[in-house]
Amino acid sequence: MLEKYIDRTSFNSQEDFINNFKVNVPDNFNFGYDIVDAWAEEEPQKQALCWTNDKGEHMDFTFAEIKQYSDQTAAYFQSLGIRRGDMVMLILKRRYEFWFSITALHKLGAIVIPATHLLTKKDIVYRNNAAGIKMIVCAGEEEICKHVKDAMPESPTIETLVSVGPLVPEGFLDFHQGIKEAKPFVRPEKVNTNDDISLMYFTSGTTGNPKMVAHDFTYPLGHIVTASFWHNLHRDSLHLTIADTGWGKAVWGKLYGQWIAGATVFVYDHEKFTPSAMLEMIQKYQITSLCAPPTIFRFLIREDLTSYDLSSLKYCTIAGEALNPAVYDTFLKLTGIKLMEGFGQTETTLTIATFPWMGPKPGSMGVPNPQYEMDLIRPDGSSVEDGEQGEIVIRTSKSKPLGLFKEYYRDPELTHSVWHDGVYHTGDVAWRDEDGYYWFVGRVDDVIKSSGYRIGPFEVESALMLHSAVVECAITGVPDEIRGQVVKATIVLSKEYKDKAGDELIKELQDHVKQVTAPYKYPRIIAFVDELPKTISGKIRRVEIRDKDHK
Repeated sequence: MLEKYIDRTSFNSQEDFINNFKVNVPDNFNFGYDIVDAWAEEEPQKQALCWTNDKGEHMDFTFAEIKQYSDQTAAYFQSLGIRRGDMVMLILKRRYEFWFSITALHKLGAIVIPATHLLTKKDIVYRNNAAGIKMIVCAGEEEICKHVKDAMPESPTIETLVSVGPLVPEGFLDFHQGIKEAKPFVRPEKVNTNDDISLMYFTSGTTGNPKMVAHDFTYPLGHIVTASFWHNLHRDSLHLTIADTGWGKAVWGKLYGQWIAGATVFVYDHEKFTPSAMLEMIQKYQITSLCAPPTIFRFLIREDLTSYDLSSLKYCTIAGEALNPAVYDTFLKLTGIKLMEGFGQTETTLTIATFPWMGPKPGSMGVPNPQYEMDLIRPDGSSVEDGEQGEIVIRTSKSKPLGLFKEYYRDPELTHSVWHDGVYHTGDVAWRDEDGYYWFVGRVDDVIKSSGYRIGPFEVESALMLHSAVVECAITGVPDEIRGQVVKATIVLSKEYKDKAGDELIKELQDHVKQVTAPYKYPRIIAFVDELPKTISGKIRRVEIRDKDHK
C-alpha cells in the first residue's frame, strides 16, 4: 500500500531523505476507501487491529472485517441523516468501535471530532455550539452519558445521541443494534474533495477557549513519515501507541500512518494506567514497537524490567513533551533500546524527529521532517544562527505542506494571527546545534528573560526532575525590578519529602539546579503545592501560575 503513495520506502541518510522523499497525493483521497478498503481487497485476511482490555477480553480484526464493520456503521449513520460535511463527535475512549466509526465517517465525507471522556457538561456544550455538532457517539458509561445528556438542553444543533454500550440510557440509540440492522451500504455519489474538512480537534490551549483545528482529507498521508520513518514500522509490525482516542496522538499512532504502512495497531483498553500491566501486554502480545510520552517511560523504568520478556520490542519512540536525558539513559541501560524523540502539534503531523538512520542526541527532538520547510526566527522575522534560540516556524510561501492544518474553524482572525505572510508560527522556541538537531526550549510566552539571559522552562524543570524530592514542577518568570524577571519553581513534592518542605529543602533544590545546569538558571523562588493547574489534556497552565503571581 505504501508504494502507491511514495516512490521510495527506504532511505540511508537525512540528505537522501530530504532529496528523494515525496508523497504522491491523488485527487479526492479518502482514507476509508483508498486505504482500508484497498487493503481489504488486496489482503483481506491481513490483521489490522489487535484489541484487548483490562477485563481480559480480546478481539482481532482483519482489514476485511474493518471494511465490513465500517460499511455497516456508515450505513447506520446514513440512516440517522449523517451526510457530507456533518459534524460528529466521538467520545469512545479506547473502544474498538472508534475504528469502525472514524472510518465510516470518512466514507460518508462527514467531519470527525474525537474528544476525551474527561469532558464535563460545560466542555460538551461549548464544543457542540462552537462546531455545530449534529451527532455524538459515546461510550455507554454512566458518567459520560450523564455529561452528554446534561449538555443537550443547551445544544440545539444535536439531533442524535448514540451509545456503544454497555449502557444505552434513555435518549440514546444502541450502536450495535443499529449497525446489525443497517441496510447494505451504498457509497455516496460525491464523498469529498481533498480540500474538504475531514477531522477536527479542539485543542486545550494554555489560555482561552480551545481552538478548533481543522484538517483536510489529505491529512492521513502526512502521517506516512510518522509511521514509516519515525515509528519505523513495516507490514509485520505490531505497534502500540499509548493514547486515548480523544487526543490527536491517537491518529498519529493508532490509525493513519500505521495502516498505510500495513502494520497492525495494538490497543489496550484500560481504565487506569499501571506500568506492570503495560509491560505484561508487551510481553504477552509480543509488541514490536512502542510510542509513549516521557511520563510513561519514567514509570516503566521504575519497574523491574528483568522480570519481563521484552525481547519482541525492537523500537521505541517518544513525544508529547520534551525528553529528560536521564530517562533516555536509564531506558537504554535497562533495555538496550534508544528512545527516538519526535515533535509536532495538533495543527501539524510530525515536524521534527530522530529518524532510524540518525544517532539520537538525548534531549534533542531531532531534525526537520522534509515535508515541512522549517526555520528558527527572531522576533523581527530574521533567521537565527546555530546555537541561538528562535521560534520554530514553517514556511508556506511555495505551497501548503502536506499535514499542516487547514484553518482554525470559524475563526479567520485567529488563523491569520499564527499563519500569515507565508509563515506558520508554531509558538514554540528551540535552538539548533551545528549538526542540525533541534532542542526544545519552551513556548514563546513561557521563555523567561532575566538579567539579559533567555531561560527556557524545560531546562530548569529537567534539572529539578533529577532530584528525588520532585514529582512534578512548573517553571515561570516573576517580575523583578532589578533583573526584569526571576525564575520561580512551583513544585509537587514526593511523599517522602512532604514533611521536609522548608528553607533547608529550598536551598538543597537551588544548589542541585546550579550543579546540573548553568548557575544563573536556578530558581530564586520556590513554592511547594499539592498539584499544578492543568488543561483538560494534561498540559501545565503556567499562565495561571503567572497570573496569580502578577496579582
